[in-house]
Amino acid sequence: MARRDNYIVGYSILIILISMGTRQTFGIYLQPVTGELGIGRELFSLAIAIQSIIGGVPLAGILADRYGSRWVAIGGGLLFAVSMYLMSVTTHWTSLMLGFGLLSGVSLSCVSYVVVLGAVAQVVPPERRSRTFGFITAAGSIGMFIVVPIAQRILNAFGWRTTFAICAGFVGLIALLAVGYPTRKQQVAGSEPTEVLSDSLTEVLAKASHHSGYWLLTIGFFVCGFHVAFVASHLPAYLTDKGLSGAAGATALSLVGLFNLFGSTLFGYLGDHYRKKYLLSGLYLGRSVIISLFLFFPVTETTALVFGAAIGFLWLATVPLTSGTVAQIFGPRYLSTLYGIVFFSHQVGSFLGVWLGGRIHDATGGYTPVWVIAIILGVLACIVHLPIADKPVYPLRTTNATVR
Repeated sequence: MARRDNYIVGYSILIILISMGTRQTFGIYLQPVTGELGIGRELFSLAIAIQSIIGGVPLAGILADRYGSRWVAIGGGLLFAVSMYLMSVTTHWTSLMLGFGLLSGVSLSCVSYVVVLGAVAQVVPPERRSRTFGFITAAGSIGMFIVVPIAQRILNAFGWRTTFAICAGFVGLIALLAVGYPTRKQQVAGSEPTEVLSDSLTEVLAKASHHSGYWLLTIGFFVCGFHVAFVASHLPAYLTDKGLSGAAGATALSLVGLFNLFGSTLFGYLGDHYRKKYLLSGLYLGRSVIISLFLFFPVTETTALVFGAAIGFLWLATVPLTSGTVAQIFGPRYLSTLYGIVFFSHQVGSFLGVWLGGRIHDATGGYTPVWVIAIILGVLACIVHLPIADKPVYPLRTTNATVR
């Protein structure tokens, strides 16, 4: 890649590190925020669920495809900072919905994988795209590993309001990094102008709407969203309910981030050499096995940490494989929009995973039914990925990738 292109990948890594690292801290605030505001877990969960569903609306991807990623990411970074500051001064559940739900959701849609991977796809050739997506996805894991325990320490020392205020300044750095993005779309290095570049967005969307593999990817990514949102938002509280400390929950989440660093990188690399749909199928089945074993054994600090490491290895390894499959089928030109639609399904799953966790806990006093649902959905996702038709609709002339 050219030097300028390397800078774009570097900016993307840092943006994802900050945005996803901060997003994964939200679960540690559940008990202190609900305790001080005097609300149940369902309301807190509903705020995060609203954040998830709004964050999945593909509008940011459409804007990025039309106008370039720079202004979308700059606006998202600034709005993220505002939402975190509003959380630091919230006194009522309605402002919780506004800051934690609405504004955070809009901002995250502008600074998460949809916009960032769409920008990177424009400068990375097809034969290196999956592994590069894996590196950037892994940056979210590094952020999770670093930011969650630091946020927990600040929370313990100064309280949740001060922690949110500090986070506001931290996420504001995204706007500065996004200045380095190009204002317009670029042609992908190493590829010829292809049919996808001559088709309008409407024509590409029409082809996607009739492509069975695109719909099956969308169904599978719903399951991913359910899994990661439920675990990230409720695992710390689940472990505390079982008698473990808040530090144990934060450490388990940080291990999710650490081991996802390895998993995302490995699966991103494998996606350049093997059929992505089979890797995705095995990945979802693996999640169901890990959750089943976690429920089978007694909850101790050891089993919590082992679970964090194991589920972390498969945590967001779906992102380079799913986005890579979309790019493989339809090309990179409208990836932000096409992957944005698939990602919306992910966020619908996130909405249900977060909200159902709080709703079922408040109704039954436990999380077991949600864990069981997560297991069943993992098996379903394993099955639906197997028949995906992943042949390119717009084949590129130049690619050195070997897919077996």
